[in-house]
Amino acid sequence: MTEHIDSFLLAWTRAECAGDIEKLERLLADDFCGVGPLGFILPRPAWLARHRELAYQAFDLEEIQTREHGGTAIVIARNNTRGTYRGHPVPEAVRATLVLAGDSGSWQLATIHMSFIAGTRGAPPIPGAGHLREGQAGGPGGS
Repeated sequence: MTEHIDSFLLAWTRAECAGDIEKLERLLADDFCGVGPLGFILPRPAWLARHRELAYQAFDLEEIQTREHGGTAIVIARNNTRGTYRGHPVPEAVRATLVLAGDSGSWQLATIHMSFIAGTRGAPPIPGAGHLREGQAGGPGGS
């Protein structure tokens, strides 16, 4: 079943990167809801419409962790992007939790929740670390 999830994630990341609304309409559940890194909520129509002003040059997932529970799969991943929204750069990395619903290997994205990764470009700084970035001495992951 994991291979079906991997295939779904690949199709979804490609559709997001390309701004392929037609494909995304098939991949998103009818009651899809997305939560952005600043806490805003986008229902399915608004999620799809954002592609009118959003341009990605890169959009992928790494550090993927998947858990299946019956007809639900929960995916936690790092979402790496390069792009602009209304001419402004989008954050380069967020942690994303995706909830997939489906059965028999046919998945749809029911919801996604994104969270800034502190210290990455476009995100707030690491709390208490001043100007340090991810992996620098003194910050989380640094020495």
